[in-house]
Amino acid sequence: PPQVAAAEAGVAEGGRVVAAIPTASGKTFIAELAMLTADGPALYIVPLRALAREKYETFDQLPGVSVGISTGDFDAAEEELGDHDIVVATSEKVDSAIRNGAPWVERLACVVVDEVHLLGAPGRGPTLEVTLSTLQRRVPDLQLVALSATVDNPEAIADWLDAALVESTWRPVSLRTGVYADETVAFDDGTDLDVAVPPTGPNDDEATEATVALVEDAVETGGQCLAFVRSRREAEALADRLADEDLSPAPALGDELDELGGTATGRQLSECARTGVGFHHAGLRSAHRVAVENAFRDRRLAVICATPTLAAGVNVPARRVVIRDQKRYTGDAMEWIPVLDVHQMCGRAGRPHLDPFGEAVLVGDADTKTELFDRYVTADAEAVDSQFADPEALRTHVLSVVASGFADSLDGVADVFSATYYAHQNPSVDLAELVADVVSDLEAMELLDVTKGTLSATTLGAQTSRQYISPTTGARIVSGIRTIEEMADEHVTARTVLEVVCDTPDMHDTYLGNRERALMYQYARSHAAEFTTAMHDADPFEEWLTAVKTARILHEWTEGSDIEELVERYRIGPGDVESRVERAEWLLGAADALCTALDADVPEFREVRALLSP
Repeated sequence: PPQVAAAEAGVAEGGRVVAAIPTASGKTFIAELAMLTADGPALYIVPLRALAREKYETFDQLPGVSVGISTGDFDAAEEELGDHDIVVATSEKVDSAIRNGAPWVERLACVVVDEVHLLGAPGRGPTLEVTLSTLQRRVPDLQLVALSATVDNPEAIADWLDAALVESTWRPVSLRTGVYADETVAFDDGTDLDVAVPPTGPNDDEATEATVALVEDAVETGGQCLAFVRSRREAEALADRLADEDLSPAPALGDELDELGGTATGRQLSECARTGVGFHHAGLRSAHRVAVENAFRDRRLAVICATPTLAAGVNVPARRVVIRDQKRYTGDAMEWIPVLDVHQMCGRAGRPHLDPFGEAVLVGDADTKTELFDRYVTADAEAVDSQFADPEALRTHVLSVVASGFADSLDGVADVFSATYYAHQNPSVDLAELVADVVSDLEAMELLDVTKGTLSATTLGAQTSRQYISPTTGARIVSGIRTIEEMADEHVTARTVLEVVCDTPDMHDTYLGNRERALMYQYARSHAAEFTTAMHDADPFEEWLTAVKTARILHEWTEGSDIEELVERYRIGPGDVESRVERAEWLLGAADALCTALDADVPEFREVRALLSP
């Protein structure tokens, strides 16, 4: 039915459509209808690399269709992408292609945006928002198709995009959602499910044992199960607990996972997999994550214990979804998970062509049962609100607009931003005034020049935008380069340039535990002469010390330490090492480009980058 509604709304005739429909309700086919009938190339925008790969493989199966994928270097225009019928890319990559003047962008006839509700996500949302605004300006007759989970205000997104709204609650497999308490699940359709939970001992966690019982019940009747918990450690611990039950023996799968490379985490995963249980989180190496996803889709794994990020990523449907934890630690306190995130998890329940129904169960107790029902089961997901006014996002996109030649004045930048979702939601806001403070920041960072009301990117600003780093990162790297030029040659080492790029907002944070703080402090003191920031000037000190830890890990990687050694030594996941290495390569390359803009020569940026991926 949602596909019929999309067709009637003109999706196969060049019409703009926003489809706000549940998971597994046919969004991909709606996208294909648009892309295959468009009068020219199509672009499919996704939020995550893993999802890009999955969609690329899906579209590549279409007969007679040439498909390209772009998720790599941010400083490349990748002109060959224009030769394909369909290009799959992340929103960041599309934004970067626009900044770098990729000619294929202006030849697009159709753009499909998957997970468009992520407009409301800090960081990623503003990039998607500006990308869509810019694409509409560059290609006035562009067909836009936006796909979303059900949210509270899809009509606002449709109105912004001048699109027809297709809104539906239809699913190919019916879903009932409920709350567990006292050995009974009360579902929203009025039915109950009795669950036998063995008596718990003094050291047992009641919520965990209830989760185990709910998983066992699903697997014993031929279903698969996703169990969501709040953290990586909890995902691994729950998988270990479920492995004790030997739910669905799969010794061959364990052997296959062993062949992907050994770390303690990888070995733990392979041992769990031998019993039909896997776990999935960002700390796993990418090869292990893909293997878990594929094994689950192939029904070789009965259970995945995961953090909530799995729900927003690749397609892994299950008969039953169990959400053990409804709160997570945000850095300051334990907070309720957003309703939309919980609905995304629940939406994974029900395998088309395999299950007569899907079930989603939130684990509670007698005290929380009613609250969980009201908060998540019967509640609508949150509205999608723009995050564009965040100062860091504004700095990034003001610089991009000026550096790309789209505007050269406050009013011109405001005019570009008038097409954003933020402007649509806040029509009374003076955009020129909003931009003025940001322009002052960028001028102070030496990234913009303001002369008699005319804005232009400096050489540093143009290079910062081209390298797709944030203005704050660009300013920090420039400061580091200038400090390096004043340092004695013998003090400039691999540690020096790694400290510069790790002490930027574009480098992922690395957890700094209480037990290692003193050791990292001593390391910083012993190498103080090699760092561009003096310890007494570091502000905030804790963030700088965390950057030093990341730099130390990367330095040891360049000197031959393998992932297993680093994971054991620094309490970091193997996937974290992979992501830090990838980020460092990008940032070191950007730093080398900024050296050229400064007419400075710091060969260590190039040398260390080469060592990261020999």
